[in-house]
Amino acid sequence: MRLFFAVIVVVPMIAVGVALFFLLDAGDNSKFNSSLGTAQTVAQHLFQEARTRAMTATEKLQSNVELATAVDDGARPAIQRQLEAQRESLGAEWIKLELTGHEPIQVGTPLAIAASQAILQDAKQQRIGRITLSVTTAQEYADEVRSLTEVGCRVDRGDVVLASSSRAAQTAKLPDGQGEDVRLSSRDYRVTSFTVPEPGMQPTTVRLIAQLPANGGGATILVIGLTLVFLAMAFIFAVIVNRTLQAEVERLLTAARRLGRGDFSVQVPAEGNDEFAALGKEFNNMALQLEARLEDLRRERGRLQEAIRRVGESFARGLDRVGVLEIVVQTAVDGSGASCGRATMRRRADAPMEEVTRSGEPESFHRALHAAEAAVMDAGQVAEIQIAGASAMAAPLSATEAGDRVLAIVSVARGDRPFAPAERELFAYLTSQAAVSVENVDLHETVQRQAVTDELTGLFNHRRFQEVMAAEVERARRYDAEMGLIMLDIDNFKRVNDTYGHMQGDMVLREVARVLRQSAREIDEPARYGGEEMAVALPQTDLDGAYRFAERVRQRIEALELPLLDGDGILRVTASFGAASLSSAPQSDKEGLVAAADAALYRAKRSGKNRTVKAE
Repeated sequence: MRLFFAVIVVVPMIAVGVALFFLLDAGDNSKFNSSLGTAQTVAQHLFQEARTRAMTATEKLQSNVELATAVDDGARPAIQRQLEAQRESLGAEWIKLELTGHEPIQVGTPLAIAASQAILQDAKQQRIGRITLSVTTAQEYADEVRSLTEVGCRVDRGDVVLASSSRAAQTAKLPDGQGEDVRLSSRDYRVTSFTVPEPGMQPTTVRLIAQLPANGGGATILVIGLTLVFLAMAFIFAVIVNRTLQAEVERLLTAARRLGRGDFSVQVPAEGNDEFAALGKEFNNMALQLEARLEDLRRERGRLQEAIRRVGESFARGLDRVGVLEIVVQTAVDGSGASCGRATMRRRADAPMEEVTRSGEPESFHRALHAAEAAVMDAGQVAEIQIAGASAMAAPLSATEAGDRVLAIVSVARGDRPFAPAERELFAYLTSQAAVSVENVDLHETVQRQAVTDELTGLFNHRRFQEVMAAEVERARRYDAEMGLIMLDIDNFKRVNDTYGHMQGDMVLREVARVLRQSAREIDEPARYGGEEMAVALPQTDLDGAYRFAERVRQRIEALELPLLDGDGILRVTASFGAASLSSAPQSDKEGLVAAADAALYRAKRSGKNRTVKAE
């Protein structure tokens, strides 16, 4: 034991003391570089985070209706006001709008960084310019870097210093690269930098400046002194430890082996007041605590399983499909002891499956998850697959009405062991409850859709039309925009019903409604106003635009050739239209606009039908 002690303790400690004597300075330098590298990583992350926030704000600005309206009008002061308003609304520091053939328009401070750029398109999806936006200034960024890393930061663009949180480096010429030393104000600093490209401008260079630590000679002496003290103490206690070590270790080893076999009744002798007696007492306490902890874990597992069952029952009451799937995936992963899980679904019955939520890292078990999901789509029931040491379970949540296509799947996977029967049973129960919840969501959405849709034509019903008109008229008045409306009435529709029957009349209504839907834009709101009368709300459309739209629809209706249900010939129909806008209405409200369009429709019917008349 003495020889072993000398070889294992004394010789290595002498070697370590000598090595530390030469390597301490190098170690301090490495630690300093590591700290500076960490600061650079933080600074890069903050820069990217600022750019991400800028991208989000740019996307919102890109789709902003008010800005698009101002750009379409082409009034530079209006565009400038919209940019100022959107800058405050989005929390941006700088916005630059470049329209093709026009001078750029800028708002905010030019000292902004981490900018994002996006293409600006008109209603026909043609490029008309681009938007550049930033949500942070160089000084804000430099101060945040210093606050988080306690390292000075300077932000340059070319030869121009945008901001600095280090007074010593405010105007100094700093080197580029990693780990370059420089002397500033009689002190030594180390500089590291990185450069990030900026859209439409010079790249931004971020330099981090940290003061070098003082000489570490005192620490070296302390290490050597502690090494010598340790060696002296080691030699003094070597003999004492040698006499008692073997016996005490043997007793602890025997007890540890019994404990490892699950015998928690083992007791280590703990007589005396020395360290081994204290260790024996702690060992005995540990055995008792382990036994109590295992019992707690068993009870906790029972409570967890019961809680999961209760959560499963609550799924049937949820109406948020994605929210339900998020809870299902997380609960399935926890309850089955899986490493990861995900939910995939089809947005439409003919669309491909796509992931909507996940837990963990499904990419690590992609093959097993994909195979299990494929088995579910083939069989339409719970499936378990084992591939290359990984196990995966998947279950369907919903299918088409005919049952020929699965619409949603939840799957979990892990790689250390297959799933136990109890875990498979819990997974099946949980997904079955989730399937009920998803079905309830589908029913809820169907009811909501039916509440605002005319069953025969598929257009919005009269109630929905009134709500849309009220909202669009109010929006048009608030932003001083135009709002168009056309109303149409199928000519001689009563004669069609009387001559060919109501089923033929229903067919005419459906075909006219189809022409309306195909002719309308995404922002337009076609609706069945009542009987054979229909209407289309036209946001951002003046009287001439409403008239042109009505004429296109009228000509397409006139060109329809509808087969007679008895198979004997074809039926042609026409419609009369009234077009109006807020500016042409006697009152600039919903009732005035509807009255103007209805009056124009009446004049069209009186003047010979199959024509479009503008509101006076």
